[in-house]
Amino acid sequence: MATKTVTIEELKEHSKKDDLYILISGKVYNVTKFIDEHPGGDEVLLAEAGKDATEAFEDVGHSDEARALLPDMFVGNFEGAQLKEAAKAASGLTNPHVNSAVEQGSNLMYFVPLGLLGAYFAWRFYSSA
Repeated sequence: MATKTVTIEELKEHSKKDDLYILISGKVYNVTKFIDEHPGGDEVLLAEAGKDATEAFEDVGHSDEARALLPDMFVGNFEGAQLKEAAKAASGLTNPHVNSAVEQGSNLMYFVPLGLLGAYFAWRFYSSA
């Protein structure tokens, strides 16, 4: 059986509470039956209707259990997904070295301030003794 291809027009047609498709990572999911069970509420899903919800989905950090629900809701691949992947490849965003460097930079954003804060408290503790 061939996988269905969903267009942007079709995605936008399914953007109501009683008929809702969500686009995540180039794949379209029918979340209509799940909308009342969604832990974040229906307004979270409705806010992402008709557009790419990948960033919102990933930013929340969904659990493995949440991700395991997706295959049962799968409708088809998004028409523009191949174009996005080609654009990423052309810009070098799929290069693992670039992604690794970005991840390391992100980690430093947390550890440097925490290290400085720890050093400050250590200095305060030892200078007052």
